Amino acid sequence: MRVETYVRAAVAGVLAVAAGVAVGELVAVLVSPFASPYQAVAAFLVDHAPAFAREWAIDTFGTADKPALMVGVGAALLALAVVAGIIQVRKPPWGIAVVVAFAAFGVVATTTRPTSDPSFVLPPLAAGIVAAGVLVLLCAGSRIQTAEAGWNRRQFLTAAVLIGAASGASALVARQLSRAGDVLAERRRVRLPVPASAAEPIPDGAQLQIEGATPFVTDNAEFYRIDTALQVPRLSTQDWRLRVHGMVDDELTLDWDDLLAMSMSERVITLSCVSNEVGGDLAGNARWLGVPMRDILDRVGVRGDADMLLSTSVDGWTSGTPLEAITDGRDALLAIGMNGEPLPLEHGYPVRQVIPGLYGFVSACKWVTDWEITRFDRAQAYWTERGWGVRAPIKSASRIDRPAPLSTQPAGRVMVAGTAWAQHRGISAVEVRVDDGPWQRAELAEQYSIDTWRQWTFAWDAVPGQHTIYCRATDGAGRVQPEQRVAPIPDGATGWHSRVIRVADAQSQ
Repeated sequence: MRVETYVRAAVAGVLAVAAGVAVGELVAVLVSPFASPYQAVAAFLVDHAPAFAREWAIDTFGTADKPALMVGVGAALLALAVVAGIIQVRKPPWGIAVVVAFAAFGVVATTTRPTSDPSFVLPPLAAGIVAAGVLVLLCAGSRIQTAEAGWNRRQFLTAAVLIGAASGASALVARQLSRAGDVLAERRRVRLPVPASAAEPIPDGAQLQIEGATPFVTDNAEFYRIDTALQVPRLSTQDWRLRVHGMVDDELTLDWDDLLAMSMSERVITLSCVSNEVGGDLAGNARWLGVPMRDILDRVGVRGDADMLLSTSVDGWTSGTPLEAITDGRDALLAIGMNGEPLPLEHGYPVRQVIPGLYGFVSACKWVTDWEITRFDRAQAYWTERGWGVRAPIKSASRIDRPAPLSTQPAGRVMVAGTAWAQHRGISAVEVRVDDGPWQRAELAEQYSIDTWRQWTFAWDAVPGQHTIYCRATDGAGRVQPEQRVAPIPDGATGWHSRVIRVADAQSQ
């Protein structure tokens, strides 16, 4: 075979698979936002990947783990398409078999999603049929024209351009249709109610006025996002429902209007992700508005032997929360607002949970649509099934925010600043150590509440050389943050945060 034939075959495979993906996405728009074969395959890989692979992805890519996965799936699909094209030209119909096998994988992925129904089989089927048909058509013209068969270069290029344009148009139409009636427009129209119980004002003493210090309240755009949703759900207030059932006296279904009619509370609460490494930034503090979750539980009447709330997101993800964390008086909210505006889509619009003192994977269900009151010995949530913790109270953490790591500071007084948190216990002290010196008390900013982080400063008389600065916190119960490093998974990291700082001598300044 000539080189041009291989090139044509590779192009044929890529265009065939691209056409199939575009048509599959277009059909998915008509079926369900969660029926996308591309998204379903990526989600299937996440759900069935071994624990070490998921943890590696989070450690390596952080909040960019989802884009990295989507790029990886795209690269694999591209390689598969090239292989299918070449095989189809060399040994037909085995190239079609490759495409059909991948379409079958798409069928499995879409139909096994938690939210699937029989109609979810349609998008991957359509994708497979179109991809196979285009592959046969283009590969028939991939051989260099002879007296018996093949297309000349112009014919092949014309067919390739037409198919590529049609695929692009299909993908564009699918994207536009998926945004028709977009919830972003609805979100802009939502007006949050005035809370019956407003949050206490944040005192000036709670916020450090120092360059490089972490803001006390985290802006919505800067708030960390860690979840399993490869495609952010677009759930409207009109479609939102919360079904409450299980070990209750009276089942209940709430809609958006029911929720707005209930008494709202506003609270400032710090959230933290279990995936946060020592010194990491997967924590944020925001002003949340919502209905106290215990008010809803009081309405349905929880049975005495129940001990778990199994919450389910609209995309099927689940979290398992100890009921006592909702009924013990802490400000557990079914939240609709974040920092004075409706929840951003990626943070759970229109409704999510916010529960102080527990890592998000057991408490902070976004896009929540179902509550089952049950028991820990009867049900398991998404991450618990995969070996993570069960109750997961947040561990004490402290972090140096300034000076920047490996920065060079002038000799003399250097202001070290950081943040510490032990949600629902509070921070009573932070200590700082330079190299092997003694632990010294840092100055604490004013504590807003035991459910928010607390900032601190330490005035360091820096001398020339390279130094390592350590910090550790003591929570409101008097427990000192342990030195031993423990990885985040399965139930949260421990260990002292440190930073290496260079201090310049007078001659080099």
